[in-house]
Amino acid sequence: MSKCLQMIHAQPKSRVESGQWSTGICECYKDLGDCCFALCCLPVFTCKVTSALGACPCLPLLDCVACVSPASLAMRASVRERYGIQGSVWSDCLYGCCCYPLSWLQISRELKRRTASHASSSSSSARYTALISLQGAHLV
Repeated sequence: MSKCLQMIHAQPKSRVESGQWSTGICECYKDLGDCCFALCCLPVFTCKVTSALGACPCLPLLDCVACVSPASLAMRASVRERYGIQGSVWSDCLYGCCCYPLSWLQISRELKRRTASHASSSSSSARYTALISLQGAHLV
């Protein structure tokens, strides 16, 4: 009646590393649907991402009237704060000004990956259930 026991030497890694963006700023190829959507109609894409984050969908319209894109800056800072991602307001400002579309695409990918990761670890969370279907799809 002896049973063979297996020892687990390492804990399984979470899908998304803590303290880091899950994808780089130039990794658009990881979500081609959103990349094409942003390429075709960036203003609508930014409004959809902002809405998915729980902010006013019209907020990105402020980016058209300012030297520094306030919506992009606010959304990057919000995502960093929400998920404990390292960075600063200066890096958010740099990405928002110099890499505007890439920044929004990274925010979108991060939101989808973190939401899916959170939903798989605690399926009872009602706050994230509406965003689970975003895994592998664009935000339309």
